[in-house]
Amino acid sequence: MDTSPEPRNVVLVHGGFVDGSGWQGVYDTLTSDGYKVSVVQNPTLSLAGDVAAVRLVLDALDGPVVLVGHSYGGAVISEAGTHPKVASLVYVAAFAPDKGESVSTLIADPPPGAPVPPILPPRDGFLFLDRDKFADAFAGDLPAAQAAFMADSQVPWGVDALSGAVVEPAWRVKPSWYLVATDDRMIPPAAQRAMSERTGSQVVEVAASHAVYLSQPAAVAALIRRAAER
Repeated sequence: MDTSPEPRNVVLVHGGFVDGSGWQGVYDTLTSDGYKVSVVQNPTLSLAGDVAAVRLVLDALDGPVVLVGHSYGGAVISEAGTHPKVASLVYVAAFAPDKGESVSTLIADPPPGAPVPPILPPRDGFLFLDRDKFADAFAGDLPAAQAAFMADSQVPWGVDALSGAVVEPAWRVKPSWYLVATDDRMIPPAAQRAMSERTGSQVVEVAASHAVYLSQPAAVAALIRRAAER
């Protein structure tokens, strides 16, 4: 029987093209439940830099932590999650690389017929999504005005972050949970299911876009609570 204390700390890690402010709905729900929630503003310039940003936050917390990653944030938590304070991992429509894998390798061979994210050619080492296609690809279940704001407030995503390879995947030694967004047009649901099966995660499926953390924060918070109450 696991007698370790139930985690009351939650650390949220955002993905590419966005910043941590999108977690506010999840943050509000969990803090109202009594959790201490920290949001990492990872720079998305390199995997190593983002892992360092997460570990700074983890170092400052007391007690066990549920570490949560959305999209590219899943690669970050896969590496940062070996931190001794991390009790469990939650992947939200996220990449879950194995040892030696990166986001670049995981997206290199998309399933037949899968939507292709409208990523523009790199500019000075950074990636952007096509503004006119952002809503359909990333945020299909959000209000049009909100999706337009996200398109216009994109965070440049460093090419080096995509190519950063995981060295010691935390999901091999820590329990994990995975939320599959079944209407995702950025990471194909089939790929999400394959990654969740490989990680041995407990899985929930939600009919939502890639922006499920924004469109359905209650569902995301509910899965995080399950990971905390394991």
